[in-house]
Amino acid sequence: MQLQINKERQHWRQVLTRIISIVKALAKNTLAFRGDDEKLYVESNGLFLQMIEMVAEFDPVMEEHVRRCEARESQYTYFSPKIQNELIETLANEVKRSIIAKVKHAKYFSVILDCTLDASHQEQMSLVLRCLDDSTDTPKVEEYWVEFLKVDDTSGLGLSSELMNVLTRVGLDIDDIRGQGYDNGSNMSGRHKVVQKRLLEINPRAFYIPCGCHSLNLALVDIEECCPKAKSFFGVVQRIYTLFSSSTKRWKNFKDKVSGLTVKPLSHTRWESHVESVKAIKEQIVHIRDALLDLAEVVEDSKTKSDAETLALYDLESFEFLLGIVIWYNLLRTINTVSKFIQSEDMDMDIDIAINLLQGLDQFLDEFREEGFASSMNEAKQMASEMGIEPKFQEKRIIRRKKQFDESDNDNVTRSGEESFRVEYFLFIIDQARSSLQVRFEQFKQYQEIFGFLLNLEKLKSEPLTSLMKSCMELQQFLSHDGRSDINGDELCSELMVVRCYLTNEKRTIDMLQCLAKLNGLFPNTYIAYKILLTIPVTVASAVIPSGS
Repeated sequence: MQLQINKERQHWRQVLTRIISIVKALAKNTLAFRGDDEKLYVESNGLFLQMIEMVAEFDPVMEEHVRRCEARESQYTYFSPKIQNELIETLANEVKRSIIAKVKHAKYFSVILDCTLDASHQEQMSLVLRCLDDSTDTPKVEEYWVEFLKVDDTSGLGLSSELMNVLTRVGLDIDDIRGQGYDNGSNMSGRHKVVQKRLLEINPRAFYIPCGCHSLNLALVDIEECCPKAKSFFGVVQRIYTLFSSSTKRWKNFKDKVSGLTVKPLSHTRWESHVESVKAIKEQIVHIRDALLDLAEVVEDSKTKSDAETLALYDLESFEFLLGIVIWYNLLRTINTVSKFIQSEDMDMDIDIAINLLQGLDQFLDEFREEGFASSMNEAKQMASEMGIEPKFQEKRIIRRKKQFDESDNDNVTRSGEESFRVEYFLFIIDQARSSLQVRFEQFKQYQEIFGFLLNLEKLKSEPLTSLMKSCMELQQFLSHDGRSDINGDELCSELMVVRCYLTNEKRTIDMLQCLAKLNGLFPNTYIAYKILLTIPVTVASAVIPSGS
């Protein structure tokens, strides 16, 4: 009898093992479990039951279990929707426990939040925890998605309260937060009564870094909103796409004329991706003009005919539009490259890389401001020659008014069309870009002032003792709260004096940390300093979950 009991126990253990494996496979690939029916061997019964049927074809254990279910020899099948949900929830809780255990082992962590609407139009906030996983011999930076938080109150108070509640529920200490990253929404990253401000009031060491990708995007939005000519330019780009894409017949006409890149719509959320829309027009503007003229001849609708002719003969044959497309392509291409680097999936990337990229972008804008207009003019003139149009600027009509007795003739001096375009368009958008980047990345400069001496390893090797001691003591003060500090500044300085002589080949901060981890705690203050440095996030791109997920 005992042998029979053991055999039956083993059978059910093997059945559950196979069912759990099926649940894991479906959940990992985010596939729907259930269909229109909940019975075996019927049409549209869902992926879960269909995988049960498939496994039963080759596996004796599952074959026997299905036979018992079909013959009603067993009261329990473990196939019901309730069991499926219980298994999903059990697996999810186990994964979450594993994540929280790693975060607790790391001690210091950062919170990354972003809100989005799901398919049911409910506001939900995704919570990501960033920490240094030092549970292995080679520490590495990890970002873990924890859960969705359903939020009804999207104010700074409501979001911060929900964040505190979930951290308390999973057993994480709010005092261990060392970084916080959000998008640039006013309820998340503003200056008053927002999430980052409320968290700083509880834990001043929770350093806030605005999302680098959102900041780049918003800098471009600032340019477009402040420059009427930029609005008109991108309006033309969008109109070209809308005209062809609104009908399958028009789209076929476009494909017949233009065999290369297809025109693309403008993204309202990722402005740096506008480069793809601009590139498609820039590289095949002659063919697009021909496609518009051909469309104007064959279309019967008067409005469509007028729109196609206006775009072909007025907008695309305007030299100012050609020059604008060259300028914007060069600007957007560079910013998009920086944005892709910041959004890299390499979680070991630290803020030092982001700061260097932004400094490189600022240098590009300086050089482009001085030399970009002339080079863009040459390229635009070449495009104009290929299109057979004259490279000239539209001259504004001079409005003369009666001079007052104290006005000189210099007040009536007017600029040429080219100079007016250069000053009011080109220089305006470049200066606006530099100003917006400077304002939106101000927090990065504050971060560099605090951790800069640790970021630049080459500079660290030659840092004078007095300067190094000052930086270490300032870092100790920043990492202090309620009379306690994460590090001892005096000891950190002493450790760095030895470390910079010992470690010579490391180029990145993560390399430095991994070498420190192998020294078995010989430099505890240095290890903690670099650990906190790498915990602070650069971007919240990992928190952006597609709507409907």
